[in-house]
Amino acid sequence: MVEARDISLPKYSKDAQLAAFQTAAEIDPLSQFNDDDPLTEILSINEVDVWGRIRHGFAIPDLSNPLVQNHENYYLKKPEYFARTTKRGSKYLFHIVQELEKRGMPTELALLPFIESAYNPHARSIAKAEGLWQFIPSTGRHYDLAQNAFRDERRDILQSTDAALTYLQRLYNMFGDWQLALASYNWGEGSVMRAIKKAERAGKPITFNSISAYMPAETRNYVPKLQAVKNIIAHADQYGVKLPAVENQPYFVTIGKTRDIDVKVAAKLAEMTLDDFRALNPQFGPYVIAGGNEVKILLPKENAEKFRKNLDKWPHPLSSWTAYQVTGTREKVEDIAAKFNTSPDIIRHANNIPARTNLKFGSAILVPKTAGFNQDIAPELVNSARIAWEQDAPATRLVSVPVRKKANVASIAKRYRVSVAQLKSWNSIKGDSIPKGTILKVHVPSRSASGKAVRAGTVSAVRGSSRASRVKVVMDKQERTSSKKGLVKSRNARSAKSVSTKKQAKPVKAQASAKKTTAKKRSSSKKKA
Repeated sequence: MVEARDISLPKYSKDAQLAAFQTAAEIDPLSQFNDDDPLTEILSINEVDVWGRIRHGFAIPDLSNPLVQNHENYYLKKPEYFARTTKRGSKYLFHIVQELEKRGMPTELALLPFIESAYNPHARSIAKAEGLWQFIPSTGRHYDLAQNAFRDERRDILQSTDAALTYLQRLYNMFGDWQLALASYNWGEGSVMRAIKKAERAGKPITFNSISAYMPAETRNYVPKLQAVKNIIAHADQYGVKLPAVENQPYFVTIGKTRDIDVKVAAKLAEMTLDDFRALNPQFGPYVIAGGNEVKILLPKENAEKFRKNLDKWPHPLSSWTAYQVTGTREKVEDIAAKFNTSPDIIRHANNIPARTNLKFGSAILVPKTAGFNQDIAPELVNSARIAWEQDAPATRLVSVPVRKKANVASIAKRYRVSVAQLKSWNSIKGDSIPKGTILKVHVPSRSASGKAVRAGTVSAVRGSSRASRVKVVMDKQERTSSKKGLVKSRNARSAKSVSTKKQAKPVKAQASAKKTTAKKRSSSKKKA
């Protein structure tokens, strides 16, 4: 029988590898892989752990780049971090390697989550990327990873791995170079394509090293980081690195369920800590696993047996949560909490709802079960559930605004800090202009953002020869009277101050006059002398 290293190719080619496997094992290259598959036997022969399978499957050309040495030194100076990360990844490596081998892809890619997430399925970036493979929301949706109120498949071990490998295959097919494909995974294929065009205009070869000058620092270091990890894994003994044992067999199995179950209950039935359970099932929220029998749970093999036995004799309800859907235009969390005899804080915490917000129409949230509302969450709701909220509207008051001259809806809306849609809705306006004589109804905040009351007034349009119409507000009669009174008081105050100043100035003038008289007398005396 041919060993795996004899049929590995120096450069990735799915068709070539499948052909090699077919020749070596005389099997159908498109057959499904399983424990009895000859191909699986070929790949795992003479390997006592997954690290050996990974080394035998290396197929990406080594990257010669000064940054590789820098990252090797960094990881070797932090042995605790390297050990902690590889230990965390040991739960997932067998599955990832198995999926890579099924597709005939380089096994270096099993190390990519080391760079992306440090094998933390709960990792979340500033750009809102999530999971082992760090999918951003839009890319996750493109690869059919569900993201809703009850689960996020970007964190799902099985679903996200399948999507990531599909994405990486697509990138390789696009560029024909694994290093460029990896750069695209980090930076985006459009950005790499633009960098390639710049390199072509400069007469440079199209390689990672040649176009790295056009990359941001993160991408410029991304592929060298993977190469550094690959080097350490390939020569762990030489580097003095002890890798955790990763048996050459599945770490987890899938368990079907027929009803909703609380996360804490599931962990208890499996006799696992909550952290260990969530490490294999990170796609679910912190409270309940919903979705009927279509949703699977991952458990280590020995814990799966315990789960089944304990489930059969569990005497209590499996789930204490159900779903409530907002049917009105909007609904306050406080009102929902009152319906289910719980506190607003519990509702907000269970659903990550910010304070001082109201839920919009169609929002589906978790609520505690009650005697009259204790059904499981419908699978169709789980698959489409969303939560949408808006800031709790401030207190408002209704004001009437007479329009003296033809005015523009947008300008008036801007003046009163309301939307055009709101202004049109309140006044049944269909067009964009408002005729003279219209009395507008406007709901304005009781106080403006600066803390000052928003005042009602009369709107008149002012048109300039070279400017679009603008709106000015003329104070109503009562406010004008108030302003006039204030103006009179101000003038009286200034007059009083002026009189006082004049009175104080008289002695100064008298002193100046006396000095002049004295000076004249002295001058006259000198002349006589």
